[in-house]
Amino acid sequence: MMNLHCSTKQWYQRRVRANNLRMKFSNPDKYNSKPLPSLADNEIESVAWGIREYGGDFERMVVNKPTVGDHDVKFEIKFCGICHTDVHIALNEVGGGGTMYPVVPGHELVGTVVEVGPKVSKVEVGDNVALGCIRDSCLDCGCCQDGDENYCEKGFTHTYNTMKSPIYSHIGGNPDVQNLGGYTQYDVAHEHFLLKIPDGMDLSRAAPLVCAGITMWDPLKHWGATNPDKKLNIGIVGVGGLGTMGIKLAAALGHRVVAISSSKRKEDVARSKGAHNYVVSTDQESLSTEAGALNLILDTVPIHHSIMPYLGLLARDGILVQLGVASEPMLYPQMALMYKRLSIASSLIGGIPSTQEMVEFCNKHQVYPDVEIVTADKISEVYDDLSENANAGGIRYVIDIKKSLEQ
Repeated sequence: MMNLHCSTKQWYQRRVRANNLRMKFSNPDKYNSKPLPSLADNEIESVAWGIREYGGDFERMVVNKPTVGDHDVKFEIKFCGICHTDVHIALNEVGGGGTMYPVVPGHELVGTVVEVGPKVSKVEVGDNVALGCIRDSCLDCGCCQDGDENYCEKGFTHTYNTMKSPIYSHIGGNPDVQNLGGYTQYDVAHEHFLLKIPDGMDLSRAAPLVCAGITMWDPLKHWGATNPDKKLNIGIVGVGGLGTMGIKLAAALGHRVVAISSSKRKEDVARSKGAHNYVVSTDQESLSTEAGALNLILDTVPIHHSIMPYLGLLARDGILVQLGVASEPMLYPQMALMYKRLSIASSLIGGIPSTQEMVEFCNKHQVYPDVEIVTADKISEVYDDLSENANAGGIRYVIDIKKSLEQ
C-alpha cells in the first residue's frame, strides 16, 4: 500500500503546486482528513487518481477496494466520466460535513467484469457493466422495492465520499474505509447496482449516461414523456452537459423540444442537438413565441435564478421540474401557479430499473452525450475548465482509464 504520509520536501512541493493551481478549494475550516489504513485481508489494491489532502492536486495513488463477496462483481474500469458534481465534491464545495480526503471522485464508471461472486446471477465475466451514482441502498423499503433506490427511505449511499451505511450494507471490505469513486483501475460492487451495457455500445460515450442521461430520463419517464402514445411540447432550460442530453432524449422520444437559455449564444448548439425552437428567457418577444405552449419544462440551471419567465411558457397543468442544485431558496408567487393549475416539482437521478431502461433506449436509438476523452494527467485542467465554463457546448469529459494506466 502506498504510504499516505510524505516528507517535508514533498509537502512543500505539494503546497507550491497547489498555490499555482487555478482549482479553488472552498470551506477551509470544514473538511475531513481520513487517511486510508493498511490493506485489510478483505481488501485489494487498485491504482487510482485522487486528491490526498485539502488544497492538493490530483495524483496517482493506490487505494483500498473490497474483495469479491457472494453477490459482488469486480470489474476493470475502462472509462469514467467527469461530472460537475465531482468538481464540487473534490474541491469541498458541498455542504454537510465536508469532503473526506483522500477523495477519489467518479460516479460514471464503465468497464468489463473480471470476477463474480458465487451467488451472482445478473452478469458474467466478460460482460460490460456500468456503475452510476448509487453504490448501495437498503433494498428493503418501499422505494427500493419499487425500483426507486435513489429515494431509499434510509438514504442511498453515493458512489464516493461516503462511508458504508451503519443501517444496511451491501459493500464489503473494511467498514472504516470510505467509498472511493471511479477514477480507478478496478471497482467492486453488489450486482444489484450495476447496469448491463449492451454488446456493441460505445463504452466511452456510455459512461456519462449513468449520471447526465438518467438525470434527464427519469423526469421524462415520471411525467409521461416515455409513453409512445403521448406527444408533448417539452422545454429544456440550460444548454450545458445536462441540457444537451435532455434535448437529445426528448427529441429521440418524438416530442417537440424547445431549448431555453438566457442569451442567444447557444442557439446553434441547441438546434444541432435536436431543439425545434430556441427561446431567450431575458427577451419578452422571444418568450412570446412559446407562451402557454409547453407541457413540461426541465430546468437544469444549478444556481439561483428567477423561474418566472418559465412559468409563462407552461400550458394548463404544465409542470416545471427543477434539476439544478441551487444553494438559495427559489421564490415564486403562488398566483402564478393558480390560474393554470401549474406545478413545480423536482427529481434526483433515477433508480436502477429506470437507468437500465435509459441505457437500452440510448443504445437502440444511438443517443449519446458529446464527449472529450482525456487521460488522468489532465484531470486538474478539466476541473479548471468545468469551474469556469460549466460544460459549455454540452461536452462531457471522460477519462480513458486504460490509457492512463499506461502513462
